[in-house]
Amino acid sequence: MTARQMYKVTVGLTGLMVGLAGCAGGGDDASAAGRPREGGTLRIVGSSDVEHLDPASVSSVGAYGLTRTFARTLFGTRASNDFQETVPVRPDVAERVPTRENGDIGKDRRSYTVRLRTGVLWNTDPPRPVTAHDFVRGFERLCNPAAPSSGKGYFVSTIKGMDEFCRGYARVDAKDPAAMAAYQRDHAIEGLRAADDRTLVFRLRRPASDFLNLLALPYTAAAPKEYDAYVPDGPQLRRNTISNGPYQITEYRPGLSYELSRNPAWRAAADPLRERHVAKIRITLGQDSPEAVQQQLEQGTADLAWDQPVPTSAIPRLRDDPRFAIRETPNSSPYLVFNLRSPNNRGALGERAVRQALEYAVDRSALIKIVGGPSVARPLHTVIPPGNSGYSAIEHYPTPGETGDPAKCRELLGRTGRTGLKLKFPYRTNSVHKLIAQSIADNLDACGVETELIADSGGSFYAGTLGTPARGRAGEWDIAAPGWVPDWYGNNGRSIIQPLFDGRGYGQNSTNYGGYNNPQVNALIDAALTAPDAGRAAGYWQQADQKIMEDAVIVPLLDRAQTLFHSSRVHGALYLPTTSGYDYTRLWLS
Repeated sequence: MTARQMYKVTVGLTGLMVGLAGCAGGGDDASAAGRPREGGTLRIVGSSDVEHLDPASVSSVGAYGLTRTFARTLFGTRASNDFQETVPVRPDVAERVPTRENGDIGKDRRSYTVRLRTGVLWNTDPPRPVTAHDFVRGFERLCNPAAPSSGKGYFVSTIKGMDEFCRGYARVDAKDPAAMAAYQRDHAIEGLRAADDRTLVFRLRRPASDFLNLLALPYTAAAPKEYDAYVPDGPQLRRNTISNGPYQITEYRPGLSYELSRNPAWRAAADPLRERHVAKIRITLGQDSPEAVQQQLEQGTADLAWDQPVPTSAIPRLRDDPRFAIRETPNSSPYLVFNLRSPNNRGALGERAVRQALEYAVDRSALIKIVGGPSVARPLHTVIPPGNSGYSAIEHYPTPGETGDPAKCRELLGRTGRTGLKLKFPYRTNSVHKLIAQSIADNLDACGVETELIADSGGSFYAGTLGTPARGRAGEWDIAAPGWVPDWYGNNGRSIIQPLFDGRGYGQNSTNYGGYNNPQVNALIDAALTAPDAGRAAGYWQQADQKIMEDAVIVPLLDRAQTLFHSSRVHGALYLPTTSGYDYTRLWLS
């Protein structure tokens, strides 16, 4: 990393630390609670199942936290309540971090050699070593046509030959696991090979200063050969996951519960990022009320919330409780996305002027109250939140006191001639999402826009509704309020702009939910990816942010910290920002 790169990254993190200083709450860590105790069952309760359980397809913070227990990657990050400690890329299955000094990064910065550590085993009978070939299979599965990875765009634009491999794979029968396995067997990604069982060699299209961050993403996990027998992320695979981490899924009831037990093949000496203390992890789903979940945690009948923040009403009385914490997680959570491809209202949302008018509708101050007040959230006006590469504090659509400007919204809509809009608005049923949707609907009503609120439960909001282009083109939704947590922090401009706004990656499971495709933004993405250092890349990300906001593709709403609470018997609560939760593998029970 050059001095310029170090400077730019440090500036971003310093800004983030200012936010942390004002927001950090209680919680504990392993050192404060004494020597970890072994055994017991960690009880986790919450609302919805993950959209994808197959590591190649995971796309939510809940799935990231779950797969960390059983699917290991080449590199990773360490859980900590000091944000700076969670940022660096560290070895996981890899033996060491490649550098130009140790010879694992080529002089042209386009070749990477990654050597695997010994002692990492699959929980097969008998256990067998995880090999470089398993990682090759994992990368190939990112492009499968049945449940393609939402993050494949990172690699298509980075690894040599992956674009061609993925285009060919898209033509394979998505219902035939044998055909998919045959394609992977008979075709190769030009820029990826297993030199031997313990050595991977990558060849990049161009230098990428964030490539090691990409190799730490959860969907790049090794994949065992047994997965070739199943449709990716299909029901059979979900019932037959294989583990190389500290835990294994021993029981899965879709939409209802998970039970994880210790993986007998895991060795602590071969895992530098995880530990293993509890004997079992039980996740119970179907509880949509944050208040009911919180009551269980305080009464000690449950230990952690799965996908529910601390209820807003409980925050004032919990501020001095050591079991409560507010953890800074720079994100857009939520943001309002427009379905640019909806045919409803004669395609009104496809018009920039209509979307620009609606930018003035939302009362962010009301949303901040809903999620817990200014100690939990701050208003957001840009695509890139503070503390991320490329952030610049620009407000394109200001309103008095963050309360919205319905008069201006009506005026601008009137100029477009697009009055009397009726928008379909699906919302998540867990946490405070219903209250957020109702607040936004009231704002739009004041602007003369009618909304139809549609409860979207059971874990279908992302994968079933927003991530299915056919449903967007059919007009099944017009606006929605998803959230986005960057896949990594530090040199991370592409972890926001590329997955959410690169129109070339639009398709099934894409996180470019609204179907935005602007050649100018795509060109800025390419310029950032080919920039010689992180500082110049940040400048391109910033330009892309400004163009996206000029196009009014989304309405940024909140940069929201995570509120967390655990039962009295939980210790070793160490935070992973990219999962918006504690690392299950580090927890222990008194």
